[in-house]
Amino acid sequence: MAHKQVTEFVPLNIAVLTVSDTRTEENDTSGHLLVDSVKTAGHKLADKAIVKDDIYKIREVISRWIASETVQAVVVTGGTGFSGRDSTPEALLPIFDKEVDGYGELFRQISYEQIGTSTIQSRTVAGFANGTVIFVMPGSNNACRTAWDGIIREQLDSRQRPCNFVEQLKKVEG
Repeated sequence: MAHKQVTEFVPLNIAVLTVSDTRTEENDTSGHLLVDSVKTAGHKLADKAIVKDDIYKIREVISRWIASETVQAVVVTGGTGFSGRDSTPEALLPIFDKEVDGYGELFRQISYEQIGTSTIQSRTVAGFANGTVIFVMPGSNNACRTAWDGIIREQLDSRQRPCNFVEQLKKVEG
C-alpha cells in the first residue's frame, strides 16, 4: 500500500513549557519566542506554562500534556545545563517511549557554528511519549531560535520531505 503524501499543511496543537527558577510570565522571553514561533508557523498554542527546575514538577506538567487528547507536541526551554538545579533531561528521559537521538546531535552541530565548543553543555533531548513529540532546548533566546528554525519547524510541518513527525503523532479530531 502506497504511503499517502500529505501536500497540505496540518496545524498541530503545541504546548510550550519554560523550566526556570527565576522566569515569570513578564520576563519569559524564550517562552514567548517559542509561542510566537508556533503561531507564526501556523500551529495552535495548546497551552503554556512556567515551572520551577524540579524533576517532579516538570514531569507533572509534561505528563498532563502527554495524557491530553489534544496536545500533539511540546517544546521545552530551560534546565539543560550542568548547574545543580538543571534537571530537564533527567525529568523527561524516563518518560520517553522512544528517544529522538538525532535531535540533540543536530542541535549541537548547528550550535557549534554559533558558539563553538560551548555547545557540549547543551543537553538537548527529544522523544516521543504517548503519541506526543517533546523537544527540549536550552533557555536562551538564541538556543530556542536555533532549535525551532533549524530543526523543529520542519519536523512539525506535514509537507516536509522526505519525512516529518506529523504522521507519528496522536490524531486529534476536530
